[in-house]
Amino acid sequence: MGSAQVQGESWSQAAQDWADLQEPTAGPLWRAMLDAAKVGQGTRFFDAGCGAGGASTFAAQRGAIISGLDASDALISIARERVPQGDVRVGDLESLPFSAGVFDAVIASNSLQYTADPKAALRELQRVCAPNGYIVVSIWGAPENCEQRVVFKAVCDKQPSPPSGGGPFALSAAGALEGLIGQAGLKVIGRGEVDCPFEYRDLETLWRAQRSAGPMQAAIRAVGEGQLRAAVERAVGPYRMSTGGVRMENRFLYVTATV
Repeated sequence: MGSAQVQGESWSQAAQDWADLQEPTAGPLWRAMLDAAKVGQGTRFFDAGCGAGGASTFAAQRGAIISGLDASDALISIARERVPQGDVRVGDLESLPFSAGVFDAVIASNSLQYTADPKAALRELQRVCAPNGYIVVSIWGAPENCEQRVVFKAVCDKQPSPPSGGGPFALSAAGALEGLIGQAGLKVIGRGEVDCPFEYRDLETLWRAQRSAGPMQAAIRAVGEGQLRAAVERAVGPYRMSTGGVRMENRFLYVTATV
């Protein structure tokens, strides 16, 4: 069973909320990744796990030629509206429907951790990247630098059994992502960190944004929305602002590699 089959349904449940409320928080990270991959006019660009096309939109504004892939058909529908000139498809990162060596720049923004086999996915990214091209992969930074950790803990504590996999911070330890990329046969050439605050104008907006993520949808099915929402709202209490909104500081890390 591939990643698209496992992840696609969950990430399609609230795709418009993800596109409008949560995905845009990654803007600073996308810009840093595009810079690292040297994306510009005429760059053959591939967005691996493109979601609703946010990063692809940034790349298109730089004049890149856009391709993308995601597990969710609902998110891909939004991406096609945002980047109508692009070639964006539904599929598995472990088995990309593209020929070898066709992209100058490949990014995987917070998508690798959702694959069934991250090393196989990295090898596929290597396969489709042209010689001397760039591959940039991002994940959550260290837990102590991510206030979103309180939401993850609240959700985990409500589950009847621990979620499968290593969790959102499985590759966040120093050198872990670089090691995995090296095992896939890529040469690591750089590393960076970017702050991406999550800010919501009120608790209703926060919940709509948070519940739109695939893992949260899976948790809702297991626990029920009412219990989960109450737990999340309690967890974010320390981050409430005087306006009634919520702001959580989060840091992401990215690693740049070449073929």
